[in-house]
Amino acid sequence: MTEVKTVVLIFICFSLLHGFVAALNCTSPTPESLLDALEKELFPKKLLRPLKSFSDTLNISIAMTVVGILGVDEKAQSLTTLIWQVLEWDIEGLSWDEEQCGTTRVSVPRENLWVPDIIVSELMVEDKSPKTPYVYLYNTGRVFDDKSIRVLSSCRLVIYTFPFDVQNCSLTFGSYLHFAGDIRMIPSMTAEEILEESRSVIETIGEWELVDIRVSPHSLVIIDGSYSEIKYNIILRRRSTLYVVNLLIPSCFLITLDLFSFLLPPHSVDRSSFKMTLILGYTVFLFNVNDLLPVTGESIPLINAFFSITLALMVASLLETVLITNVQFSSSQYSAVPHWLSVLVLRYLAFVTCLPSKKKSNRVTVSLHPPARAINSSIISSRDLQSMSIDTPPVKTPPEPALVELRMLSRDLMAIRLQVDKHFQGSKTSQEWQMIGIVMDRLLFGLYMVFISVSFIIIICIWIID
Repeated sequence: MTEVKTVVLIFICFSLLHGFVAALNCTSPTPESLLDALEKELFPKKLLRPLKSFSDTLNISIAMTVVGILGVDEKAQSLTTLIWQVLEWDIEGLSWDEEQCGTTRVSVPRENLWVPDIIVSELMVEDKSPKTPYVYLYNTGRVFDDKSIRVLSSCRLVIYTFPFDVQNCSLTFGSYLHFAGDIRMIPSMTAEEILEESRSVIETIGEWELVDIRVSPHSLVIIDGSYSEIKYNIILRRRSTLYVVNLLIPSCFLITLDLFSFLLPPHSVDRSSFKMTLILGYTVFLFNVNDLLPVTGESIPLINAFFSITLALMVASLLETVLITNVQFSSSQYSAVPHWLSVLVLRYLAFVTCLPSKKKSNRVTVSLHPPARAINSSIISSRDLQSMSIDTPPVKTPPEPALVELRMLSRDLMAIRLQVDKHFQGSKTSQEWQMIGIVMDRLLFGLYMVFISVSFIIIICIWIID
């Protein structure tokens, strides 16, 4: 009985020294001989982790290369990428002699070996990429598993700074079932090496460009234990040229046209028509570019605020034009300008807007200005006409009736001239209201320019900083 226990103990020690499987012995350096040795020593143990003890931890080396960025869906908050996944692990105790078996590596069917259950935690749908049925097995016991994966993963997309946004999406590789004590994930490449290789093999030149890749090993702790994982952060930047050309530049052109429309005379109806045409064109423009804007339920892109501010400014400029036009055309129906309003607008605001009030002339021109006291617009007395011709020396009335008729005709012509001048020049009240309209138009034009400049500068700064 003691001898039997000794033999069993020797056998166990011999097995521990040789690991999970023993070294393979090939009868000849042919594939058939190596396959027979693998079927005898390795393939029957495919259900177990290739370790000599259950308490040992199997190290899985992983490398990931981004081959293509297939799409980013802002509404579904998902990222679609094509990657190469390379897994490597050692089968403890397995080895063979190169000269005896004829090769240093051999491809074996995947189902004949124990393969770790490594998945992507952010995976949203089942992987539909082509399956690779083989893995490489080296004479040192090293297993090399390389396959391509089409990953549709969840990603928290922040589109506030669209179209100058940068997205940070993560791909976390780890075992689905085995705890960290069973499988330990180890990155086999640095972040710089992964980024350089990804940029050299990437095939998609679409809306997104690969900016950076970061690697961070960590453990996912749960109640029953922890999982060993490798987290890859993929930094993507949107190529904004398309959106700048199709969205921002046309919008800036339209707001610039609306700004220069203030150069049209404020009393002209063409200004209102021009601004209404601009608003209509801008509305059609927003409807056409609506499909280019991303849609999410969490946040609104800053470019939407940019379009809203632009449209609001156009509407405000149209309302200002309507107000000024009403003042210009209906000034004759208004009452006298209040003294405080006249002082505030015609003295101070006129100076601010570089429109100083006109100085009163000391020259007296009878033909252009009415007398100091008011003249009835319907009846002009002969005494008023005589007061206007006071500078002429008195002339004795000639006895000829023709000269008398000429003098009466001269007075009638003078009355008609005064009526015409009063009609075209308007009253003093009408002139003050028109001047107030001009000053307010110039003031609102300046405020319009300042508000546009400040708004655009703030939006651009937010885009640059974020």
